Amino acid sequence: MRILHTESSTGWGGQENRTLNELIGMRERGHDMAVLSRPGARILERAQEAGFETFTVDMRGSLDLPALFRLRSAMKRFRADIVNTHSGRDTQLAGMAARSIFGKRPRIVRTRHLALPITSKFSYSVLPDHVVTVSKYVENYLVEAGVPRARITTVSTGVDFARYDRSTVAGNLREELGLAADTLLVGTVAILRAKKGHADILDGVPAVLRRFPDVHFVFAGDGAQTANLTVRIAADGLGGRVHLLGLRRDVTNVLASLDVFVLPTHQEALGTAFIEAGAMGLPAVATAVDGVPEVVQDGRTGLLVPVKNGAAIAEALCRLLADPVYRQGMGANAAEFVRRKFSREAMAQGMERLYLQLLEAQ
Repeated sequence: MRILHTESSTGWGGQENRTLNELIGMRERGHDMAVLSRPGARILERAQEAGFETFTVDMRGSLDLPALFRLRSAMKRFRADIVNTHSGRDTQLAGMAARSIFGKRPRIVRTRHLALPITSKFSYSVLPDHVVTVSKYVENYLVEAGVPRARITTVSTGVDFARYDRSTVAGNLREELGLAADTLLVGTVAILRAKKGHADILDGVPAVLRRFPDVHFVFAGDGAQTANLTVRIAADGLGGRVHLLGLRRDVTNVLASLDVFVLPTHQEALGTAFIEAGAMGLPAVATAVDGVPEVVQDGRTGLLVPVKNGAAIAEALCRLLADPVYRQGMGANAAEFVRRKFSREAMAQGMERLYLQLLEAQ
């Protein structure tokens, strides 16, 4: 099959990470893959580095007619059998572009990555031929919003576990930060967006430091909250204890350096970050929202806390930091669970099965 992925977002997060993993996984299964996105989009850069064909179209709005025609031209040039869209704007444009092709047109699949309310039922029930959701939570939400369940398939996000082997990763973040080798390190890897809950972690840091005065925290990622978090950390006098690492390409190195992973997100369709942390054998402190409980099993692979509750975050972190055997056992459970449920191979197999069904039904 020839499969073209479209993405109107220019940033990099779990959504784009899943797309790149699907590209690689499907290529390994013998399919031809390409990506179309806007100028400067990070998904284009990463896809080019991985050897995929890319197309650049400046999708300035959901009714951008020049972009629609360029999208249609790209579909024809690539000879796409399937077009998989990932955000609202590219779904609108790609859906209309595909349906304006005379004769045999590509099947349109929309992947829904988010746990947010949908803004257009049209872009789920009419424009795409089928919708893929990354978790059962998102599937059930779309059904409640009026999208027929028969038009939805859940294919959980998959990760390349070959990268998550502690024996092959340096895990040298303590050395980079000038910390002692036995320093307890708590951290997160996520875009710095308000709803990821970084400020909630800061609410809990003082209580953790009272019990564990030598612990350090790291936030890997960049985003709109960078300036706010920088000011907050300085104002709270935490500059020596909370380290903003910026966007990192060595995520596995960051994870391999941690003792505990924490991400008290306010909304999350599934949570690729939890899968990656679990693959590295880390217990997680997470929030009991949306699709997160599908990835973090409370009391077995991590601890779930209420949303926006710094005290609960601190209590959960202290439970894990106080008992090395407890947290390491929980981390081992997390590694076993995510490797069984969320492999890149399983995701690619699920997507391949759906694409073939759609093409056979033409």
